[in-house]
Amino acid sequence: MNQKTELIDFWKDNFGFREIELKAFKEVERENFIPQELKSEAYNDMPLPLLRGKTISQPTTVMIMTHALELQPGEKVFEIGTGSGYQSAIIAKIIGPKGKVITTEVVPELVHFAKQNLKNAKIENVHVYEEDGSNGMPSEALFDKIIITSACKEFPRPLLKQMKPEGIIIGPVGNENEQEMIKGVKDKSGHLDLEFLGPFLFTPMYGKYGFEI
Repeated sequence: MNQKTELIDFWKDNFGFREIELKAFKEVERENFIPQELKSEAYNDMPLPLLRGKTISQPTTVMIMTHALELQPGEKVFEIGTGSGYQSAIIAKIIGPKGKVITTEVVPELVHFAKQNLKNAKIENVHVYEEDGSNGMPSEALFDKIIITSACKEFPRPLLKQMKPEGIIIGPVGNENEQEMIKGVKDKSGHLDLEFLGPFLFTPMYGKYGFEI
């Protein structure tokens, strides 16, 4: 049994991931979203380094966040922190060709890396932008779901205005050394109902709502 299959079996035994989420994990090759020299470690359940201090999250973390978004075909999703494009690719598979992922990244080399990885994977419904995603993207709003893949002090307020009613936002909120994974569901009055999914550790977000300028 290979490591990828072992991970899927582990999740089936310990998590309530949906079949459509597991199918997306099967179809997206993590080894094609990491540096060449790390390909043999692709299915170790751990984060791996990319460049300039950034990482690709461990597979279980990617799947926990994906599951929390409750993705449906045809949805529009906004992501802060493209990284290598792996999380975007998983989401893109689930929401399908009628869905759309808008993702932002501030590290130019990662923008290029992610675009190339997504192109090689023949994923066409992800659009990568080099900018500070904490301001959202009003020209593309409103979003069904929002995912933040870097540590932030709080959910950036501009994002909350760009979410549809009953939309979902997820991200690691806290300080530089420890964060709580928080899921927020926006009710019809604009209030966020929060669910706390446990402690995580992510690299810091840049900008006003993060830790690095």
